[in-house]
Amino acid sequence: MSPAIHFDPELLLRAQNIKVAFIDVDGVLTDGGLYFSESGETLKRFNTLDGQGLKLLQQGGITPAVITGRDSMALRVRLEALGIEHVHYGCEDKRPAAEQTLSALGLDWYQAAAMGDDWPDLPVMQRSAFGCAPANAHIEVMAAAHYVTKTCGGSGAVREFCDVLLVANGRYRHLLEKYSRP
Repeated sequence: MSPAIHFDPELLLRAQNIKVAFIDVDGVLTDGGLYFSESGETLKRFNTLDGQGLKLLQQGGITPAVITGRDSMALRVRLEALGIEHVHYGCEDKRPAAEQTLSALGLDWYQAAAMGDDWPDLPVMQRSAFGCAPANAHIEVMAAAHYVTKTCGGSGAVREFCDVLLVANGRYRHLLEKYSRP
């Protein structure tokens, strides 16, 4: 099966050799809305396309790392189900968390990609080799991004980010073939 997906060759050159992908949560993995139950528990809605994209990223040899300013049981359950090992909760300044992950993985910024939607994500996005924003990101974040997804956060934007990285790193076709075998 030949891939139907295509990206600009210059974009793919920028996204080559990525080994770690930093991802924000609210507004990226979710739609940015905060839902609270009557007991005050935070509820979040996640998109299954994004979850599959994160699994494919791991299968393709790229480590997903989540850095978020918030924390909730719903988020912890979702990330654990996806097997995301590198997670930083409650980070107001996300750069030190990213540097800690890079150090733990023996990587540098030129091997990093980042996806965020608001100003706290800019320090990580701007240091990374490849920065991405969902279609519903703040205008300053979209201006700093190398790629703005066609979809909004919580609606498959992370999957689109993962697809770009997998195509750029030559892993997309192989993964697609695994799933499309009769």
